[in-house]
Amino acid sequence: MAVEVYLNFSGNCREAVEYYADVFETERPKFMTFGESPQNPEFPLPEEAKDLIMHTRLVISGSTVMFSDTFPGMPFVEGNNISLAVVSDSKEELTKYWDKLKQDGVVEMELQETFWTEYYGSLKDKYGIGWQFNLGQ
Repeated sequence: MAVEVYLNFSGNCREAVEYYADVFETERPKFMTFGESPQNPEFPLPEEAKDLIMHTRLVISGSTVMFSDTFPGMPFVEGNNISLAVVSDSKEELTKYWDKLKQDGVVEMELQETFWTEYYGSLKDKYGIGWQFNLGQ
């Protein structure tokens, strides 16, 4: 299991990640855009979201740091654009921590299957800290 940092940007994620990759001399990042994700015809993807970064990661000095752009219309406050990601190969472990943190917290997305993993969810704990839970890498 790992707890990893997740940074959000307001449309300039690609630029920032390429900059960090150069600064820390890391492997070139692989980018997944919102436009590359499976589309739901009931909720068409806005044109301005298609090229925004949905997810990427860098390994910086042995630590994984993950990045994405915020989706158009989602709130973005510079300085509050960070969350912690709990990454585990154990569904039971994720559920145990999830159940404790969601008490007095606010669930943003229930633990559920997504197109990238069979188990993902996000919440803000009672102190306002953002957490993401992801099964596997």
